[in-house]
This record gives sequence, structure tokens and C-alpha cells, in this order.
Amino acid sequence: MKTRRTFIKATVLCASIAAMGLTALPSFAADTIKVGILHSLSGTMAISETALKETALMTIDEINKAGGVMGKKLEPVVVDPASNWPLFAEKARQLLTKDKVAVTFGCWTSVSRKSVLPVYKELNGLLFYPVQYEGEELEKNVFYTGAAPNQQAIPAVEYLMSKDGGEAKRFVLLGTDYVYPRTTNKILRAFLKSKGVAEADIMEEYTPFGHSDYQTIIAKIKKFASEGKKTAVVSTINGDSNVPFYKELGNAGLKATDVPVVAFSVGEEELRGVDTKPLVGHLASWNYFMSLKNPENDKFVKMYKDWAKKQKLPNADKVVTNDPMEATYIGIHMWKQAVEKAKSTDVDKVIAAMAGQTFKAPSGITSKMDETNHHLHKSVFIGEVKADGQFNVVWKTPGPVRAQPWSPFIPGNESKKDGPEGM
Repeated sequence: MKTRRTFIKATVLCASIAAMGLTALPSFAADTIKVGILHSLSGTMAISETALKETALMTIDEINKAGGVMGKKLEPVVVDPASNWPLFAEKARQLLTKDKVAVTFGCWTSVSRKSVLPVYKELNGLLFYPVQYEGEELEKNVFYTGAAPNQQAIPAVEYLMSKDGGEAKRFVLLGTDYVYPRTTNKILRAFLKSKGVAEADIMEEYTPFGHSDYQTIIAKIKKFASEGKKTAVVSTINGDSNVPFYKELGNAGLKATDVPVVAFSVGEEELRGVDTKPLVGHLASWNYFMSLKNPENDKFVKMYKDWAKKQKLPNADKVVTNDPMEATYIGIHMWKQAVEKAKSTDVDKVIAAMAGQTFKAPSGITSKMDETNHHLHKSVFIGEVKADGQFNVVWKTPGPVRAQPWSPFIPGNESKKDGPEGM
């Protein structure tokens, strides 16, 4: 009876407080701002995306220790779409409708981003996308903190064609079979033709997600490269397929001096599971490398290494940082700054406040969010693989490059406006 009377008294008390317009025992969530983290922690893309989840959690922890956002702590809500593209949309809807997140940081592949876009548009959510992509998109509800093609793919191919890059005359466009590689290669094919490269000097090959047998394709590349002119491979292979690709490259004895490979989706994290000694001299094009020397990067690398040890991550003593991790870090900090400028987490107010935001990035440059096109201005670096799995920067742009979401090498883009759809 005592328990029942106590319950009745508590119920009456709560009702009385509510009637006075007060809140009894405010919930934890009411004092926090929920932040969604939407990354594959299992499946073929986990090799790349797990580190982005950890980077987001680390950045949220850093912000919370510094006082949070508008006096509130950030509360991460982590979901795993498991490299299942339709599941990305389902998890995005859950984050927005059930978890009520103010913003989402996530996706890697363009097919996952395309899967969630209708959800963010319908529910007026906000997504920060941290990975290089094919462009040909500009949405009100998305901020793109990775590279557009003119901030990665085009400079890389220009480098391969230059004297310093080996003066390549033939090109193998090799990718995973989905929208990012196919659209990027459509742009690169048009770019190469504009530079006088003949159709017969371009080979294009695709493999499915999770593909593991690269013997036949490497043999075709060797044959293509043996036909006279200097040949280079442009790789848009994504996920764990990079491990067998690079292993087979080493097994076949295809050295960088013979047929250089430049990758757009391989960084320090992907090379952790590969013997990099046979890969020395092969290239990657990014907007950040762990090996960059500057105070901001020293702080970023140390922070992540300390985080890995604190969280007891697998092989915590060997963790690395990479470009999409930096883009995640920049995006979260810029969102924080925009919320504080807007004095609100309201999506439309934050979108307006994001224009022109700047942040001193680990790359060493001051990253700027363009005033109109929802993309960062980014410097471009090309690095050679070293025996320890790090990159030696061999070329860089003189300064940050403004993104071209609509590539001039796609017919019809001349009439596309620079601002996002719906604005």
C-alpha cells in the first residue's frame, strides 16, 4: 500500500507542477542537442567509414569539453546502415523523426547520399557530407565538405599528364560500379578528349562493391600499358576492394615507375591493411594528408591518437588520420559556429549562417564555406605512397580552389546556377 500511495502522491505532484507550467525532472535530452552520425560500421564500407564515426565522436567530445554549443552539450546518436544503401534512408528517417537530431554527419558513397537525399528534403533535415564526390548536385539541405571533381580528379589527371607526373598519354579509368566512379570518369573522359587524348587511349573498367579478384583486370592493364605509350591508372575503387587490388598490383610487379596509379578513395586508413612496400611511388589525390607539417595538424593527429587509446580502438597505437576525417572535423566545427551565429539549431537559420564560415583546418589552410554553393574552398595535394603507408606530398595547388559542383565537362551545365536547389 505504501508503494501505491507513494506512486499516487508522485503522480499528483507531477500533475500539479505541470499545471503550473513547470517541468518536473527535465529529461537529459532536453538539455542537449542531438547530433546524428550515419556511417557504415559493418559491411564493405566499414573499412573507410568506421574512422569517420570515431572522428565525429572525438570532435563532439572536444566541443562538449569546451562548453558545448549555446551552453548545451551535444548528444551523439550513432546508427549503422551496414553498407546497405536503402537502409541509409531508413536510418536517416529514424534520426530525423524519432531521435529528433538537429544535424547529421554521415554517408560515404554517393549511392548512400542519393538514398538519403529525399528524406532530408522532405523533412527539412541537415546533412554534412564529408567525402569527395562526382559533383552534379547542389542541395539546400546538404553541405559538401569533401572535394568536387575540380578539387581532386581534374588536378590529379593534369599532374599525370605533366612532365613532373610522367607525361602519361594513355589512361585506365578503373572504378567500383556506382554513380561516383561512373560520373567522375565521364567528366575525366571529356577532359582527356579536350586535351587531345584519343578514344583508343582510354580504357574503362568497373567492378562491384566487395570485389576481390583483380588478377584478370591487372592482366588487362599490363597488356594495355605494353602497347607503346606511357600509361597511368586512375582509380575510383571504393571500400575494402582496395586491399585485394593493391595486393594484386604488388603481386603483378606493376611498379609506379612503369604504370602509376592515382587513387581518389585510398588514403592512410585504407593502406593500413596492405603491405605498402611494393606500392611505393603510387599516388593519391586529396585535400589533406596526415604527413602535412603544421601546428593544426600536429594537434589533430595527437587528438585522434589520444582518442583511440582512450576508447581502446583496435590497433590504437597504429591509428592514422585521413582526408574524410579532416572533412568531418571541419564540418562539425563549422556547424557549431553557424548555430552560435544563428543563435538557433533551426535548419533554415543554420543554412543561412553557414555561408562564408571559416575554420583553420588541419591541412594548414583556412577552410571557407562558399557563400553560395555549399562547398568548401580546398587546397589540392598529390602524395606518393611511402613504405610506411604515409604519403609524401609531391604537388599542391598555390592556394584553396573554389568548387565547381557543375562540371564544365558535362554538356548542359553552362546554364546551371551556382546556388542550391530550393533556395
